[in-house]
Amino acid sequence: MMVKDAGTAVNKQQSSQKRGIFITVAVVLVFMVTVIGLFIHGLNRPQVLSNEELKNSGVFLFDTPRSFKDFSLLDDNNQAFTAKNLLGKWSLVFFGFTYCPDICPTTMAVLNQFYQQQQAEKFGKDLQIIMVSVDPARDTPEKLHDYVRFFNQDFVGVTGEFLDLHRFATQLNIPFSKVPGGGENYTVEHSGNVAIINSQGHYVGFFRSPLELAKLNFAYHGMRAARE
Repeated sequence: MMVKDAGTAVNKQQSSQKRGIFITVAVVLVFMVTVIGLFIHGLNRPQVLSNEELKNSGVFLFDTPRSFKDFSLLDDNNQAFTAKNLLGKWSLVFFGFTYCPDICPTTMAVLNQFYQQQQAEKFGKDLQIIMVSVDPARDTPEKLHDYVRFFNQDFVGVTGEFLDLHRFATQLNIPFSKVPGGGENYTVEHSGNVAIINSQGHYVGFFRSPLELAKLNFAYHGMRAARE
């Protein structure tokens, strides 16, 4: 009888030990999975950059976002383009013209690569790329439509009356002027900087020209992460 009781006690002890080992292993596994999950999440989460780090990547942000005065322009579908078109999305705005021989096609090509890469990222779904013409005499909505869609079907072209475009550009600190001479083949000098407008429709800063794709991606993620 005592032998039987001793055997029962040993079995209970062994069962208790197995249960303890199982619980310990389960806790360790849960801990490991949690740590790995946090590590992966940390890798995938965009790095928040300081203003100094952003500057080193070619981004200059203002201490205070700037609101726009009313403006009325035309998009490349010949529809009104106003401040309302800047709400609900982050907009990168580049000023150029369709006859531009160098900086414009180069910048638009980089912006296309950037935009395509962002579509698979967290901050790409509410991004729009806008090219505003500095040559309204030649850049009709139809011509702009063909030009911007050559680079990307989602890009938006904007034109309008010269004075309206000039006022809008001034609000974004983008200078431009027609180069004297050249006849019908004149050119237009303009800044290559890309203005940044947040989803509230405020001018918050700019990417300095010339654009570099790697820096553009890095800085855009860091800038957005700091404002989430």
